[in-house]
Amino acid sequence: MAVTRETVLTALSRVVDPATGRNIVETNMVEGLALRDGHVTFTIEVPAARGPSSEPLRREAEKIVSALPGVLSVTAVLTAHRGQEPQRAHTHAHGGGAPQPAGIPGVAAIIAVASGKGGVGKSTVAVNLALALSKLGLKTGLLDADIYGPSVPRLLDIKERPNSRDGQKLEPIEKLGLKTMSIGFLVKEDEPMIWRGPMVMSALSQMLSDVAWAPLDVLVVDMPPGTGDAQLTMAQRVPLKGAVIVSTPQDIALIDARKGIAMFQKTQVPILGIVENMSVFVCPSCGHESHIFGHGGARDTAHRLAVPFLGEIPLVPKIRETSDAGTPIVAEAPESREADAFLALAKSVADKIRGPSSPPPRIVME
Repeated sequence: MAVTRETVLTALSRVVDPATGRNIVETNMVEGLALRDGHVTFTIEVPAARGPSSEPLRREAEKIVSALPGVLSVTAVLTAHRGQEPQRAHTHAHGGGAPQPAGIPGVAAIIAVASGKGGVGKSTVAVNLALALSKLGLKTGLLDADIYGPSVPRLLDIKERPNSRDGQKLEPIEKLGLKTMSIGFLVKEDEPMIWRGPMVMSALSQMLSDVAWAPLDVLVVDMPPGTGDAQLTMAQRVPLKGAVIVSTPQDIALIDARKGIAMFQKTQVPILGIVENMSVFVCPSCGHESHIFGHGGARDTAHRLAVPFLGEIPLVPKIRETSDAGTPIVAEAPESREADAFLALAKSVADKIRGPSSPPPRIVME
């Protein structure tokens, strides 16, 4: 029996908000309801002041929908809406106050793969970096944190949906030796995610804490492009070992890469280094090299900003072809020159994450 939107809403109408005495459907607290092959996702929006105390409400809604015939999994996201302009957040590296987040139990290191802008091949780098770290013997996970444009389902050719053994945590989908999670596993590929910033931040937090990641040596987080809510959420939520910044060689990409570096530095996240992607085009027929986007810009930027340069990834059709096929180059052709570039990157990153974590910044609201 296939579950329907009306069936889910009818079930949710039995969940009463204790603050109002009315059900959460009647008060329009349910948003973003999506169904796919028995997998249900939705958000529950509450006032900001009630955010921490509303977790029992979220659990009750998830439990009621889980009991419906035909439902295989339920992901309910709790999001707090301020109802006013967000307050400015200022970061402090040290000082007393609120306790620092403890990270994810059983996950030794978390790194972010980020870029200042889209179109630089960040997700391709993130997936191949994760595969290369796995080949080095590290138990590796991959979190697709791009809520609006998830790429991991396509890059790893994952069409199945995550399940939950205990009804509390989702089991990550394992592929090519990686534990993976993406919002794209739960919604249709062509279905837009029309979510506010707080909803995105709540979803990210739950994909970090409500997924059975452990045990892992490293969790690679494929960040969305830019310097917004998702990046700030990561900086607040977990003690990142550091960030890998991906850029192409041309000036327009490097300008945005510098903004990304500055953002992570302001939130006290170490910069593991810059990667120059699409560094040189190699003709598949004759082997001739052409610098279509320029060359060496990321290396020069790293030198000027006094951050490590992690290497160059060539622009070759094979990387694109294997990515589109769902078998990235490190898995498809591990002995190739292109895979060697990602393995060299992984070795540099593995060396850098062996040190102690830097604590996440303390966020003070004014």
